Parts: sequence; C-alpha cells; structure tokens
Amino acid sequence: MSPQETSRTSGGGVSRFTEALTPGRIGMAALAMVTLVFPFRNTGEAGIRLLVPEVSMPLWPALLATALIGGARGYGAAARRQK
Repeated sequence: MSPQETSRTSGGGVSRFTEALTPGRIGMAALAMVTLVFPFRNTGEAGIRLLVPEVSMPLWPALLATALIGGARGYGAAARRQK
C-alpha cells in the first residue's frame, strides 16, 4: 500500500496539521517573522542613495520595500520554475 493510500484515522493516523508542518514551512514562517520585526525595530533616520540624490528618510520603509520586492521576485522565480 502506498503512503497516499493509507487511511487517516484518529486512532493512529497522521493528522493534516502535523502533515502540513514541514521543516521548510517552519523555516519560512520564522524567516517571515524576522522579516516583519527587523524593519520596525530600525526606525531611525538614514541617508539612502540609489540613482537619485541622497534622500533622508526612516529606515523601516526602505527595508520593508526591499523585502516586498525581494519576496515578489522570489515568488515569480518559483512560479516560473514550476511551469
């Protein structure tokens, strides 16, 4: 009997919750938490220079924007790989 054909009973089967907790998903959840906490802890002013004159702004919007752009690029790369 293959693993996909086994029954999931309450008497000793695998629950859907424990099946969903893979090491990769746990790692991504931890990374997401750090990604959300880090920008909001860095609220001081910073000088940012990228193709324009230097702009002084709080650091958290720049970090959050960078994280969102990186996440979108990663999602796009993963979607392209699955095709």
